[in-house]
Amino acid sequence: MCAVNLPAGCSPWYHGTLKDRLTHCGDSLDAVFRLTADRSNPLVALSGRREPIGETARLMKTLLLLVLSMVAVAQEATAQDAQCVRERAAMVETIRAYARSHVSVLGQQGLSERVLEAMEQTKRHLFVPERSCSIAYADRPLPIGLGQTISQPFIVALMTHLAEVAPDHVVLEVGTGSGYQAAIIARLARKVCTIEIIPQLAEAAAKALRDLAYDNVSVRHGDGYDGWPECGPFDAIVVTAALGQVPPPLIEQLKVGGRLVMPVGPAYTTQNLTVVEKIAPDKTTTRAVALVRFVPFTRSQN
Repeated sequence: MCAVNLPAGCSPWYHGTLKDRLTHCGDSLDAVFRLTADRSNPLVALSGRREPIGETARLMKTLLLLVLSMVAVAQEATAQDAQCVRERAAMVETIRAYARSHVSVLGQQGLSERVLEAMEQTKRHLFVPERSCSIAYADRPLPIGLGQTISQPFIVALMTHLAEVAPDHVVLEVGTGSGYQAAIIARLARKVCTIEIIPQLAEAAAKALRDLAYDNVSVRHGDGYDGWPECGPFDAIVVTAALGQVPPPLIEQLKVGGRLVMPVGPAYTTQNLTVVEKIAPDKTTTRAVALVRFVPFTRSQN
């Protein structure tokens, strides 16, 4: 980060445009530029060649304004980062409070600390259109366009916790959306494969994850009902859209001992957040955990 040292009693003077007459401690900068361009000034009299005063002044103004604009941008970014850190920490505390009120679902131990750490480290505001910290870290779902949403932070944490993701796991996510859930899982797993049926969202999520250096995430555009056999088999599968039944291809691609977490139920109403455990190659157990409301599972028209 750049810094500018000003004499006592002076204030920053980086507001305005190139055409403004900026002042420094009450004196016109034009006078300063004329002084530094004067050959009689020993600071610039080392060369016997006189540069045009106007051209030198304009150049110095441009350079100073460039430096000061960089300082202003850096200060603004630092302030926003500090706000986001506070909002993110508050979000995690809200999630903890929800977990304490859902003992019947989570037990006395509450949510996994690994999951909570991933939630606190992941910049949710970079996965929502507004990129506003106060909006992004509120514990509610948010629209991301094209009729889709980014889930409430507590639900993201709950689904990730129920999937029991371990550091050596390969995880499939169906319904990439903005890429936020994939980013959370990526901090916990060895590899994440995520499928999104809406091409614009798939492209935007892939770019966001790539720009943020989530190198262990692969994004694919397509119908997630059939899973991603080439990327599996999977230790865990997380589905972020509601369907009336669990797709059989996903069960086939789930490893024995693995878990699938998804909302099961009709569209546009409440569904059951469901955990399916594969206990043998041809045997699963299923339990409903909580009532939720997700967008419908979209299928390809083909």
